[in-house]
Amino acid sequence: MRISLNEIKKLVPAAAKVDTDELIKLIGSRLVEVEGKIDLSAKYQNAYIVKVVECEPIPETHLHLCQVDAGDISFSDRKLGRAALSVSEKDDIPASKSLVQVVCGAPNVRTGMLAVWLAPGAIVPQTFGEENFKLDVRKLRGYESHGMLAGLDELDLGDDHSGIVEINPHQKYIDSSNTEQEVKPGDTFAEVFDLNDIILDIENKSLTHRPDTFGLIGFAREVAGILGVKFDDNRNCYSQTSGTVSREAYEPSEVTAAHNNGPAGTGLKKFGESISITISDTTLCPRYSCAVIEMSDALSDDKYLTTADIFLAKAGMRGISKIVDVTNYLMLMTGQPLHAFDYDKFMRVGGGKSPKIIVRAAKDGEELQLLDGKTIKCLPHDILITSNDIPVALAGAMGGANTEIDAATSRIILESATFSLYNLRKTQMSHGIFSEAITRFTKGQPASQTVPVLETAISMLGGKAVGFADSYPNPVTPSVVKITTDNINNLLGTKYTTDQIIKTLENVGFVIGTDGSELSITAPLWRTDIHIKEDIIEEVGRLLGYDNIPLSLPTRPFIGTSKDPLLNLKSTLRNILSDKLAAHELLTYSFVSRKLQENVGENTVDSYEIVNSISPELQCFRQSIIPSLLEKTRDNLKSGYRDFSLYEINQVTKKSYGFDDDHVPVLYTHLAFVTTGDFYQMKANLVAMLESLGFKNLQFRASDNHFPYFEPLHSATIQAPHVCCGEIKSAVLKRLKIDQPIFAFEISLDQLLPELPSSAAKMPQLSKFPSVERDLTLKVKSDIQFAAAESAISAGLAKASASQNLGELITSITPVSIYQPTPDASTKNLSFHLDFASPKKTLENTEISAIMDTVSKSVKEAVGAEIV
Repeated sequence: MRISLNEIKKLVPAAAKVDTDELIKLIGSRLVEVEGKIDLSAKYQNAYIVKVVECEPIPETHLHLCQVDAGDISFSDRKLGRAALSVSEKDDIPASKSLVQVVCGAPNVRTGMLAVWLAPGAIVPQTFGEENFKLDVRKLRGYESHGMLAGLDELDLGDDHSGIVEINPHQKYIDSSNTEQEVKPGDTFAEVFDLNDIILDIENKSLTHRPDTFGLIGFAREVAGILGVKFDDNRNCYSQTSGTVSREAYEPSEVTAAHNNGPAGTGLKKFGESISITISDTTLCPRYSCAVIEMSDALSDDKYLTTADIFLAKAGMRGISKIVDVTNYLMLMTGQPLHAFDYDKFMRVGGGKSPKIIVRAAKDGEELQLLDGKTIKCLPHDILITSNDIPVALAGAMGGANTEIDAATSRIILESATFSLYNLRKTQMSHGIFSEAITRFTKGQPASQTVPVLETAISMLGGKAVGFADSYPNPVTPSVVKITTDNINNLLGTKYTTDQIIKTLENVGFVIGTDGSELSITAPLWRTDIHIKEDIIEEVGRLLGYDNIPLSLPTRPFIGTSKDPLLNLKSTLRNILSDKLAAHELLTYSFVSRKLQENVGENTVDSYEIVNSISPELQCFRQSIIPSLLEKTRDNLKSGYRDFSLYEINQVTKKSYGFDDDHVPVLYTHLAFVTTGDFYQMKANLVAMLESLGFKNLQFRASDNHFPYFEPLHSATIQAPHVCCGEIKSAVLKRLKIDQPIFAFEISLDQLLPELPSSAAKMPQLSKFPSVERDLTLKVKSDIQFAAAESAISAGLAKASASQNLGELITSITPVSIYQPTPDASTKNLSFHLDFASPKKTLENTEISAIMDTVSKSVKEAVGAEIV
């Protein structure tokens, strides 16, 4: 989104007194991220308003030799302060009051017109920042041409290349001394059309919850709040019209009018033209307002460049036609999109004597040709505008070709409505429509502004309103939040006064009442994001600046939280499966296709469907993880890998699991393992994993068929802990195009966790005191097992800690090597690395020596070891 700083300053005069960089910094820290700024003044240097005094055709060409009056331009004294020509280029410009010769090929160039002259030394704006095509004095067909007369596309203000830009001789503008002037030759183009401006490139996603700021008025209101001044709603007027969107127009009493009656104070009344509006579901369309307007000859497009054209261009939009330009202008100002239908075409589509508008959900497969010529097949989540139930527009996205405005249009139906942001987000993704209008609708535009903006549009179009209707079945009432000054200060860590809080909120339209120490805060109807106390606290903190909150350390004690047992178990399992069993961990989507579930035999009725899935292949939340791993197994086999094991730890759910206390589907964490080996290899991996967790005496029995993709006669379960394992059905493998046997197991970690032996669930200890490292090599008989020596060392460390009152030593015993000179040698050397620390104190040398002596005695008594 692009925001003009000059337009902000018109609505908030206080902004003009703030340094530009400081203002941008404040906007970035208190409202929205500013991704960049575009300085237009450099782009339009050396562009001037000139009058064509003479215009003669050059024989046998389409060109004209023009003499233009450039007014009082003086390059020697830089009177205008914008010329940047070299000495040689200055010589190319005739003296003051002289006419300038320019060769022009535009068909509309003529004597007496005002045009835009790009002087020698100017960079053609269309090429600015890219080619930077610089003009000079050149000969065309033997005639010198000093610069050029520019067209709309060359000025980078539109796409029209049919002729040069023509300026209205009565064009008014405000000069640098804030005085209204009428345009004359020699005026700088940038000053006349307010192009000495900085455009802010705004990051839209930061404002997703703030639909009001997607209009210039709402954005300016926030800037006023940031600067600590009250926003003047009397400035919410448009220079092109007397129509206004005033503060009063947003009040609740002004937006509760019944069908076919204009809200008091808006100027819209019930007219002779009867309009019927039917909203089939108010969740799809909370409010629909429209007017029938007779355009007479007002549709003829203005031949002159207007300030509205410039306004649209600075926002990144192009002028199209008078009606479309007005709707776009108001959308950029207020955030409220509008759409115009050709009245006569609308009536031909639906028939009848008067307009019958029905807003409803689309029928699956219903077709509509859009304005861009594309015919779409509608989906049930789409919202349609219909003429007597015949579709004429895809609501919020694009109008239909069957009611398109054209040169013959004499009457229009102008729509101003609000639609479900959730449905339009699906429509946007389904049909690939990312217009400025749907971008705003998907933020949730407030219903309160449909009629005020409609009234302003009627005034700007200059037509005659002959019909009006407003269907608003469930008027929105403003949100009221009760809060105290202490509530705000306690959460923010501030000492704001009540008066300071009230002023800050009133600056941006909140209405504040007091009841003792409690504030009753009524949110303006355009603030659809205000519901709870925390919303108000956030507003105060943001507008006054989070960076102004004093820094202080928390007064509560720092107490570390205990580690989540499930997180600890997952970490342990990863160490076992990846480090010890050489399996590869994957992370796949938790969403799968319905087809995959059907291929593996799962009951798709028991799956939660993702209503806004990002892909048809990711439409259901998975019931188990093995199907996802089977797809990856197929991909790896196809790539030439044959011997591998894959596993994943992730969440699964089913409808049959029900809901938790917060009415959220119950999720379980599963571990799934798939291998290309045989059943015994899979079983060995499973047993090794469970025994590493401390489980003993594992008992396999016949499968209880919890997973439909296991072969019944080639699968089994373990009673405690409960694990299902076995061979994947050959029919499943065939459907997945896997050409070899696959074996797998899946286990619920939520069920496994309570069954873990206490030793496995025990958390490793840490000491805040330095640890001691020692290397130890034992000479033992060749028949002594490594584990026996390790147990003897561990026992010695435990005995030492008890005897010296050091607390339970935190120990780590790492095997290093086994050395046996010859296979038939009677002895061997076992090497270990010891790491131990006391939880009570830093160990002294005498204590360390005593610990090692105790370890020596322990290994000698237990395994007859000799320390070497």
